[in-house]
This record gives sequence, structure tokens and C-alpha cells, in this order.
Amino acid sequence: MENQTAKVVIYTKDPCPYCVRAINFFNEYGVKFEEIDLSDKPEEIDRIKNETGWRTVPIIMINGKLIGGYSDMKALHDEGKFEPLLKS
Repeated sequence: MENQTAKVVIYTKDPCPYCVRAINFFNEYGVKFEEIDLSDKPEEIDRIKNETGWRTVPIIMINGKLIGGYSDMKALHDEGKFEPLLKS
């Protein structure tokens, strides 16, 4: 995905098959992202869950806005709504 201006952050834990799928998706489509591994960081997990209201990983944020997990991101992509988020 060319011309990406948005900041993409993914919060992950290990093991997490959906985290791996999201990372593979980003890599396949050339999406630049920052991964924040929450493994062994229960306080950080609690903080991000309280901040976003999201209870599972991955937690995917674009420009500080929660877009959800892997399935949510994939649905946005399939509907043609993901790439425009990367250019905002």
C-alpha cells in the first residue's frame, strides 16, 4: 500500500495466531507498522484494554484510533475501507 501516511500500531502477545495473521497481512501489503509486544506485561495489557475497551489481541490502531483486531481489519480491507485509513 503506497503513500501510507498513517501511523499503524499493533499490540500483540505470544502466542497469538491472529497477531501473526495481522503481521503477515501488513507485511504482504507493505503496511509500515509498529509492533508492541504485551507478553509478560500485565500492567500494560490492563492499561491498553482500559484505554481502548478492547479485550483481545491483536489490538490494531491507526493514528491512535482503534480499528479492532485482525478480523475487523480484514473486513475493512475486503470492503475497500482499510487502504483509505492508511492515507489519512
